[in-house]
Amino acid sequence: MAKKVKVGVIGCGNISDAYFKASQTFKNLEIVACADQQQQAAEAKAVIYGLRVLTVEELLTDKSIEIVLNLTTPQAHTEINLLALKAGKHAYCEKPFGLDRKSGQEVLRLAEKKQLYTGCAPDTFLGGSHQTCRKLIDDGAIGAPLSGTAFMMCHGHEAWHPAPAFYYLKGGGPLFDMGPYYITALVNMLGPVKRVAAINTKGFKTRVATSEKAKGQRLKVEVNTHVAGLLEFASGAVITLVTSFDVWRHTNHNIEIHGTEGSLRVPDPNGFGGNISIFKPGMQDWEEVAPIFGYLDNMRSIGLADMAESIRRQIPCRCSGELAFHVLDVMCALEEASVAGKHITLKSVCARPEALPVGLKHGKLFLK
Repeated sequence: MAKKVKVGVIGCGNISDAYFKASQTFKNLEIVACADQQQQAAEAKAVIYGLRVLTVEELLTDKSIEIVLNLTTPQAHTEINLLALKAGKHAYCEKPFGLDRKSGQEVLRLAEKKQLYTGCAPDTFLGGSHQTCRKLIDDGAIGAPLSGTAFMMCHGHEAWHPAPAFYYLKGGGPLFDMGPYYITALVNMLGPVKRVAAINTKGFKTRVATSEKAKGQRLKVEVNTHVAGLLEFASGAVITLVTSFDVWRHTNHNIEIHGTEGSLRVPDPNGFGGNISIFKPGMQDWEEVAPIFGYLDNMRSIGLADMAESIRRQIPCRCSGELAFHVLDVMCALEEASVAGKHITLKSVCARPEALPVGLKHGKLFLK
């Protein structure tokens, strides 16, 4: 058995528990230490999960740690990724990969120069339901994909998040916060995006938090909170994408893909499982399809485990920096398209990540 890859976490906020818990599924990695600007936050997680508490500097200089798991807020993703790479460590971060193309490219260039891995959430597309949808499309179950829709619409996160202010700053908003789940899921199924168009708006200049810990806090809104985009994929498929924090309630399905021989309903890409259904000529209505892969529960860290295994095997990882940068490029282009009032052609490309093989044992990502 290959030696475990040791991981140090920087950022012990709201999302970290999901990583700490799910990482225990994978025997190829071990989270050994954590750090946070608020030391009390790191100390609290260390007690729960049996970790060492370090400062950021101590974590970066710890020679036993191979991967830095960067769970900071979006505004700090690039800074921490660069510090990790400069320290000779592989970097895996929460989405988005950066706030703009320049920052994302800087991380990719340094990783290439240092011959280190860089990767990024979301890894939900590796969940069992989404891998089943990928296989259905690859197997021609709906023929050639032609069109589709993707809707992520709610009224923001200030009703539940304990510290929601950053969701309305640069790097936040429905596009940069939730868009990565939807765009990554689409790229997984359809391949890279070729060009985009969009009209974006901001519904409110300020927000008022109603969550228990932030109740009454006034939140300045710097970003667009409704993004209506069109994505044309290199494959020829055209997808309507809407991400919004200005919608109280809706009945649109998360993702639908329509092909030459049928239609596919894809579950919420913010999760790993969920219901799948298909419609083909001759059917009376949608018919449910059972997932044929595992990893249906909250498996945040499966992308981290895949990076760890890829490092040992010296192969590309599925949640790669190249994939994350392409998603970032799409989001930046959607913003630019709205301002310019024209189509924006993407300069970046990426390969579809390798699909999971059928028949995996729980806790594994490769058959052999």
